[in-house]
Amino acid sequence: MVEKPDVGELTPPDRTLMGPGPSEVHPRVLRAMSTPLVGHLDPSFIEVMNEVQDLLRYTFRTDNQWTIPVSGTGSAAMEAAIGNVVEPGDTMLVPTNGYFGGRMEEMATRAGGEVVHVDAPWGEPLDPADVAAAMDEHQPDVFGFVHAETSTGVLQPEVSELTSVAHDHDALVIADTVTSLGGVELKVDDWDIDVAYSGPQKCLSCPPGAAPLTLNDRAMDKVLSRDEEARSWYLDLSLLEGYWGDDRSYHHTAPITNVYALREALRLVAEEGIEDRWERHRENASALKAGVEAMGMEMNAADDYWLPSLNAVRVPDGVTDTDVTSYLLDQYDLEIATGLGDLEGDIFRIGCMGYSSRAETVSYLMAALGDALDEQGADVDVEAGLAATAERLGER
Repeated sequence: MVEKPDVGELTPPDRTLMGPGPSEVHPRVLRAMSTPLVGHLDPSFIEVMNEVQDLLRYTFRTDNQWTIPVSGTGSAAMEAAIGNVVEPGDTMLVPTNGYFGGRMEEMATRAGGEVVHVDAPWGEPLDPADVAAAMDEHQPDVFGFVHAETSTGVLQPEVSELTSVAHDHDALVIADTVTSLGGVELKVDDWDIDVAYSGPQKCLSCPPGAAPLTLNDRAMDKVLSRDEEARSWYLDLSLLEGYWGDDRSYHHTAPITNVYALREALRLVAEEGIEDRWERHRENASALKAGVEAMGMEMNAADDYWLPSLNAVRVPDGVTDTDVTSYLLDQYDLEIATGLGDLEGDIFRIGCMGYSSRAETVSYLMAALGDALDEQGADVDVEAGLAATAERLGER
């Protein structure tokens, strides 16, 4: 006989979240999650749906009618994008310069697509000339790229050049904006991105569960004219169109509390102003970067493509990355992350996203990181790092 579990009250630790996600959730978002549930077809919830879609359009910088929160984490929005746009027999061009380009490849393959590559080293962005050469060679139907590569700390520049090359070859463009939406400059319409997906738990400072996705008419026309149904019923956009489109007809029970949370997170974006929000992320991350470099450490990405929302810092010689991250958790209740894939063991990944992108949080991080490195015997100048961070924050 199964005995009754003796489980106490939930008491998770109160962490300062400065890793690659999730970031700290804004108190107003937490309050929104505690408000009463209504039905997912209730007229009041339909109004919430309308508001969320309008706020997402503002944040994505798009007029796309097809702009929705997918029920699930950011990976659900990723799979909805790729699994609907890539049909069996399609060719998708994906990058090799980070972990999440590899995830694009896996999802495209499962959707029945043939995957080809445009190469760049981990830690570097794609070169438009290389994309053009790969387009000429493979003539893909779909081109995917990662705008903000969480595994390397690289922000893809020259996005308009990439999309122009793709469209010259009649390829649709899918952009991974999981670590950029709401944190660094992103202009879906101006940059001619056909499809963009994201996650709420990074620069939007919202718990995962309702993931942003936007498609323009060209992409949605392809989805709605498929010869074969999408392999996922749950993420089939031709079916979701009935719920998030004009009909508002039943498809599945939406995660109501998560949609409330996303609405409040996006309301905070609109109140701050998207351009001011981009600037806040850059200013606070610049103070973090200045402190790291003054300590004597190196950023993984060059200045021209440094990603403010996710700072990849090279692990100093003689230091074990996991010893530092464990020390920060144990002594400071502070989370940063180690490297993924090709950079495992070589970098720290330090987020400066959303509500975690505040002067006091950056100062706390730098003091704690300095102590952790000093405890490891690292050859770093902690005082110089703290002074550099304080100076940059004082300039604001």
